[in-house]
Amino acid sequence: MPAIRTRPDVLAPLQVLDQLKARLAEGIEMLPLASSLGVGEDEGRGLVSLLLALPRVPSSLPQLTGAQFQFRHVQRDELRAGYGTAAEWHAAGADRLRQLAASGRALRAHWDRADPDETGFEAFAMLGFAASPEPAPMIEDHLPNALLWVPEIGVRASTGAAALVLSAPRPKTAEALLQRWSAALDELVPWLYRPVEGPLMAAGLSHEFAEPDQSEWAALVDAALRAIDEGSLQKVVLSRRLDVVGSRRFDVDRLLGVLSCLFPSCQVVNLRRQGSSFIAATPERLLSQQGRALEVDAIAGTADRNADTAADAALGEALRASDKNLREHRFVIDAIRAALRPCCRDIQTPAEPQLMQLSNAQHLWSPIRACADAGVDVFDLAERLHPTPATNGQPRHDASAWLRRSEPFERGWYTGAAGTLEPDLSGELWVLLRCARVCGNRAELYAGAGIVAGSDPATEWDETEAKLRAMLSALQYA
Repeated sequence: MPAIRTRPDVLAPLQVLDQLKARLAEGIEMLPLASSLGVGEDEGRGLVSLLLALPRVPSSLPQLTGAQFQFRHVQRDELRAGYGTAAEWHAAGADRLRQLAASGRALRAHWDRADPDETGFEAFAMLGFAASPEPAPMIEDHLPNALLWVPEIGVRASTGAAALVLSAPRPKTAEALLQRWSAALDELVPWLYRPVEGPLMAAGLSHEFAEPDQSEWAALVDAALRAIDEGSLQKVVLSRRLDVVGSRRFDVDRLLGVLSCLFPSCQVVNLRRQGSSFIAATPERLLSQQGRALEVDAIAGTADRNADTAADAALGEALRASDKNLREHRFVIDAIRAALRPCCRDIQTPAEPQLMQLSNAQHLWSPIRACADAGVDVFDLAERLHPTPATNGQPRHDASAWLRRSEPFERGWYTGAAGTLEPDLSGELWVLLRCARVCGNRAELYAGAGIVAGSDPATEWDETEAKLRAMLSALQYA
């Protein structure tokens, strides 16, 4: 049973902090602090984690100084967040995921956890990577190309229960660990139960820079259609970048709250390393693996929404009957099946796509299920599945090469992937869509559209405008 039994509604933040510190001192005694590595080996390879029950799900996740991440899915009632760094590994280049996999698999054997409150939760790490494995010209506060990151203090919540996950490199003494984690609790816990701040009054945004502009976009679409007509491509996904400036500094906490309210069926993501936050509200899982059970989302084909119920239903039915959108969707399904076939069994695909309806768009969606072979983990699957035709094109390598030559900007982490994984290397990754990189009162927004035979430049431009409006609307209230 959890140790904290006081009624949740009467616990003040400082009471929570005092009780957690008492449980912390007791819980450290349960950790195997002596190194499990051989004499003379690097103790930095080992981690210890302690899980402590929270009296209730946090009402707020503060934006503290330093590195942090957040994944919140309102509809699934799930939250994972991390602050600080217990351990991390960076990689870049064609073998970036294999490099991180080696680190993750080495850590798996030396990651000891204790759960004295019997929360039933697990420790976790964040895994993420940019769209392209080739390093882009670095900006000081950008994310690295690929990153495996164990936070020093994690917050995890699901279906009304919550816990803290405290992690550290294997220490030499319990006293050092107690001092380190007590300081982390002092910084975070008083903020977890502060009143939730609502959105601000709408503020104006000015468009400062865009690439490509509408005429350049039309030229790019025409070039893509020529490549498709010539047979070198079946599909390619073109992207736009829009820079905006707000009349006030963007409040990241409010922005995340607005996005969670507007898009409860999406995964809302916040990744911050230094001066900026990379934020997404994405509907698309790259993969979800629990044990050997695997789920992958095939999402491609988009239509608008309409406030009129009959008109909205007509838009959905037209999407389901659209030859162009059904072909675009089929490319994604076929590519996912081909990627999974060498390492999975019993691959199941719906007979026809469903409609995924968001507040600003509706998509064709086919959830694909499979059974992964023994020994296959998130790193293996991410290597096979990313980039998908939904964000890159088909054939995969030809589309990637065409985009490197043709797109006017580096995507960075837009259309990359991020998520969390557990010590057994199962977990979940999300494709980073509906994105913005936010710093102060400035934001860079990204959106794209899939081009196949029959695509119209004006229609595809309108699709990207609708996708950009989602983040623009949220930024106005942040």
